[in-house]
Amino acid sequence: MRSVFMRLGDLNQLLITQIKTCLALSAVGLLAACSTGPASFINTDITGSALVANFKLKDLSGTERTMESYKGKVVAMFFGYTHCPDVCPITMQQWNEVKAKLGDKGDNLQVLFVSVDPERDTPELLKKYVPQFNPSFDALTASSSEELKPLLAGLRVYAGKVEGSSPGSYLMDHTSASYVFDQQGRARLLIRHNADSAPVVSDVEQILDGK
Repeated sequence: MRSVFMRLGDLNQLLITQIKTCLALSAVGLLAACSTGPASFINTDITGSALVANFKLKDLSGTERTMESYKGKVVAMFFGYTHCPDVCPITMQQWNEVKAKLGDKGDNLQVLFVSVDPERDTPELLKKYVPQFNPSFDALTASSSEELKPLLAGLRVYAGKVEGSSPGSYLMDHTSASYVFDQQGRARLLIRHNADSAPVVSDVEQILDGK
């Protein structure tokens, strides 16, 4: 009988050891799941939406670009114009702040300023305007409003002229939100104008990390 009880004791000890091992492995698994799980965005998540950046426009160097040109980088795209009195410069300053707070990771974030005013925003003017916010920022420009239409339609962006007191003094009414695309060019985030930088940094960092 004693040997039987000893064997039962050994069995109990074995079961306890196995349970502890299983719990330890489960904990490791949970940690792994947390580190590789899906993104949890604070700003508007547009992952899986039908929004697409369909364009063939020129950058500040005059090179023709498509979304494929930026593959491998996270892209933040903002629509504006150089004569914009407030929203555009504020947004560009915000993206400069986000890029700075990302540290070394910010090297893999490409900020693009898309001009909705091709009539006045000449390549020469854009070369002076955009880099003053950050030398790494680039711009996309069209030769006409017609050339912009596929991109505006694909992202459901509005841009319209508001006539001023003289032909050259008009304003442009336009969508003020920024769009963020992942390394494969897929739309991931919609960020409202004047959003706090900390949540934007957190969201963009997740995309940079492959989430």
